[in-house]
Amino acid sequence: MALVPLCFIFLCSLAFGASENFTGSKCKEGEFVSKIELSGLKHTRERVVWRELQHKIGSLYLESTWQKEKGRLEGLDLFTEIRLLCANDSSGQVLQYHITEIFRVIPAPAGKKTDQDGLMLGLALAHLNLGGDDIRAEVQYRTSMSPFLSSNEYAVYANSPWLLNKPIGWNFEFLRTASWDNLRDFQEESYLVDVDLQWHIKQPYSILFSLAYRYLNHFGYTPSASLGALWDTRNSSVDARGGFYQEWLWTYYGGVWNSDQHYREYLWDARAYYTVNRFVSGLSSLFRYRPGEVAFYDRFHQGGANTLRGFDPDSARHGIHEWILNFEERLVLKERRPISIGGVALFYGLQWVVGVDGAFLWDKGAPSWSDYHSAVYTGLHLVVPALDRIRFEVGYSPDAGELKFFLGLYEKNIAQRWRSR
Repeated sequence: MALVPLCFIFLCSLAFGASENFTGSKCKEGEFVSKIELSGLKHTRERVVWRELQHKIGSLYLESTWQKEKGRLEGLDLFTEIRLLCANDSSGQVLQYHITEIFRVIPAPAGKKTDQDGLMLGLALAHLNLGGDDIRAEVQYRTSMSPFLSSNEYAVYANSPWLLNKPIGWNFEFLRTASWDNLRDFQEESYLVDVDLQWHIKQPYSILFSLAYRYLNHFGYTPSASLGALWDTRNSSVDARGGFYQEWLWTYYGGVWNSDQHYREYLWDARAYYTVNRFVSGLSSLFRYRPGEVAFYDRFHQGGANTLRGFDPDSARHGIHEWILNFEERLVLKERRPISIGGVALFYGLQWVVGVDGAFLWDKGAPSWSDYHSAVYTGLHLVVPALDRIRFEVGYSPDAGELKFFLGLYEKNIAQRWRSR
């Protein structure tokens, strides 16, 4: 994803930020909905909004339904502000959804944080709403900052929560990597093609399917196929404040193209969120078990902003199976608010977090307490478009014995799934 210069935008927001003033009144609970109007859509097709709305003409207005709609629309990451006002007519209430669109096409810095290469920066050209149909597409070049230019990546991404106006989310990724992997001590020259599908059979249930094909120079091809299920009741996929996320995924790696490895992965990703006033509590668990032959270049490593925030990534801390646990408390210092700089519509929010990381990493059988490490952390999170959040954190573990400072991109629960490219 493109790393927009959001820190600069945040610092300038008080000087340049503004939001539109709308006419209308607050909607009345339990009153008949006679009409629904959308305004502010210049580049987005109306069907993108209509398929997220739960109020219907002829239904009764409910504040709880509006809050669900708002969360779903904010989760699209297409709009900086969504407001609902009402007007009266002879039949009842007219619901007026006032929407401010985010920027669409932008050349920008690109960023990524991996265990192997640390912070990588480069250039990207991103289109966040291709064809007005909520399709995000971008091309990127990234290189490592330390040592500078020692690792290079070229990427093409495209994704959307809908396919041909059907509730089938899809994601395409092409990644070319030329990098020295300092955790596994080998020169990685690789190509990866990955296609993921998510069929929303009925809210909140989905079926997951993916195919991937990876080539590593000197090591051969590793194809993989995945099948899984998802139960997602979160109020929003971006900055969730309530609900549950449960994903079960089975993946087979290797086969006749690669004699070095052929293994299965059983994954369980569980998350829960609960909010009281300005305090958001989050609890998560990521369990991955891999029976079979796992090559050294696919072993897990732990430490850093995306796993254990009391440790640096360490080549000595590796294993075949892992279980990562987290509890985090967030204090919302500034709710998500729209800003406009030079005609570019964006949004930002600010949160202070404290939390505990715990993780098992082991090779055979069941994990023991000798395979466990934990850390506490605190920091500030800047909630932004595209990246979800930028995390400025400091962690401490008695095992490491010193404070560790980290910069993280994306939600940690997402980054820990894909932290090794």
